[in-house]
Amino acid sequence: MTAMFIHYMAPIMFGSLVIFLLLGYPVAFSLAANGLLFAFIGIELGLFRPDFMQALPDRVYGVMNNDTLLAIPFFTFMGLVLERSGMAEDLLETIGQLFGSIRGGIAYAVVFVGALLAATTGVVAASVISMGLISLPIMLRYGYDRRVATGIIAASGTLAQIIPPSLVLIVMADQLGRSVGDMYEGAFIPGIVLSLLYAFYIFLVTVLAPQAAPGLPLEAQTLREPETARHPLIMPLAAISAAATAYFFAVHLDLFDWSMPAFAKIGLSKLVMQGFWFVILLAVLFRPFIGVIRTLTMSLYLVVALSTAVGIVAMSFTEVKGGADYVVLTMSVTVAMSFVIAVINRVTRLNLLSKLAEQVVFVMVPPLGLIFLVLGTIFIGVATPTEGGAMGAAGAVILALMKGRLTFDLTRQATEATAKLSAFVVMILVGARVFSLTFYGVDGHRWVEELLVSLPGGQIGFLIFVNAFVFVLAFFLDFFELAFIVIPLLGPPAEKLGIDLIWFGVILGVNMQTSFMHPPFGFALFYLRSVAPKESYIDRVSGKRMEPVTTGQIYWGSVPFVIIQLIMVGLVITFPAMVMHYKGIASTVDPSKVQIDIPQMETPQLDFGPPKF
Repeated sequence: MTAMFIHYMAPIMFGSLVIFLLLGYPVAFSLAANGLLFAFIGIELGLFRPDFMQALPDRVYGVMNNDTLLAIPFFTFMGLVLERSGMAEDLLETIGQLFGSIRGGIAYAVVFVGALLAATTGVVAASVISMGLISLPIMLRYGYDRRVATGIIAASGTLAQIIPPSLVLIVMADQLGRSVGDMYEGAFIPGIVLSLLYAFYIFLVTVLAPQAAPGLPLEAQTLREPETARHPLIMPLAAISAAATAYFFAVHLDLFDWSMPAFAKIGLSKLVMQGFWFVILLAVLFRPFIGVIRTLTMSLYLVVALSTAVGIVAMSFTEVKGGADYVVLTMSVTVAMSFVIAVINRVTRLNLLSKLAEQVVFVMVPPLGLIFLVLGTIFIGVATPTEGGAMGAAGAVILALMKGRLTFDLTRQATEATAKLSAFVVMILVGARVFSLTFYGVDGHRWVEELLVSLPGGQIGFLIFVNAFVFVLAFFLDFFELAFIVIPLLGPPAEKLGIDLIWFGVILGVNMQTSFMHPPFGFALFYLRSVAPKESYIDRVSGKRMEPVTTGQIYWGSVPFVIIQLIMVGLVITFPAMVMHYKGIASTVDPSKVQIDIPQMETPQLDFGPPKF
């Protein structure tokens, strides 16, 4: 019996931890107590010597001495200050007016603002609560289906989990021993693609059930200009825009090189493949661009198109040609150009921009400028993630000061909340270090590695099993607990199988995002439940009695978005180029055709004559 216990001590230790957690004990103390308990058992059974535990103080001190983790309080403080400064309210009101005339317009605005808040706050709770307080009453007022409304708010808030500067990506990079900057850059494009999938779902809802996501009535569109639906320039502008975008993606960025090897076998050249993708993208993008131009005012569309063209031309003079850093830097130039045009229009009073266009530009500039200040400086290598977080926190304080909303009470609340979250993270990490020390001492890491490496299917079999395992655990554990307990055990087997750990971390980051959306323990659902109306109330605008939002409606509304997140996991596994661009643009040189010629050198014959004495 003792021999069997010694042999299976690692799985018994892990199972005991799960039992502690299911009983409801705090995670940090469960980890530490479990580690110390089994350490004493291991010493008694002779698994390792008592002086093995002398490494524990160094491991705990290593947590406190970790500069990377300093980014967590910086980004948390930045997000809380921005959330309390009213930036989310201004964004939702303006973008809601911009998209409000089309079916599902407010839902599109929630996705758009959710992505922006994710890229500026990095805190899920702040995003969900802000959008729940601001957007949910409006969506209920104008007849949105409650499941659609609650689902899109909760899902858009969880974008802060995967879009940099996400807190979980910092922890993930630390646990996998990789650069936070690389993890940020690798997760940027998957986060944007996930946002587009959310928007596509809303589009399907508006097509299949138009009454579930209606547009705003005319009386609610206070900033709306005369409609441009019949403007004669719509068709040619849509064609030009679609062609330029298709060329940009299919030819300029070479984003479809992942498909080249398969087609090269049948003799198709790169130029032919680029032309093929150009035609496909042109056909796909033409109709959406017609809808975009009809949605925007003509002046706003022209400003965006001109500013984007200037941004692309400006980036052509740099060495950055692709990846997340290209997107962020191009966007930064575009935003700066739009802001210059808006300022010139306001100062000179030329009325080049409509009221809505000018409002959109001035509301969008602060968060987008903050994105460049944080992500742009990290991507181009000017600042480390910790320094980027410090600049972001300072930028958030400056923005709140400019809006006249920086008060002592706001600063105190943000500081207290930051201290609580940071202490929460550090305590879990300390407990995880105690647990992992004992777990490694009983060779638990070898047990996990042998178990996972021997799975059938190689890398794909490993990824399928691990993602299914994490998905199930996400029903009971939140993302911090998963990152501190599970990720250190999965990293070494993944690396042994030859899996890039940044790619692996992004895959698990998207998967762990479901922990916020899982009924019945998803934290995003709890955050939304806390601000959604629990009893019937009289709407202050329409004067109608509104029914409450039930917990069941919130749960059912989350299910489609959990499915979308799982689809996104599959996309990242299928198309690793979405993440692997963090390594930079691949060399265009074919190594098999490299030839090195070394000239033959003749040894000179030297005649020094007879020796002289």
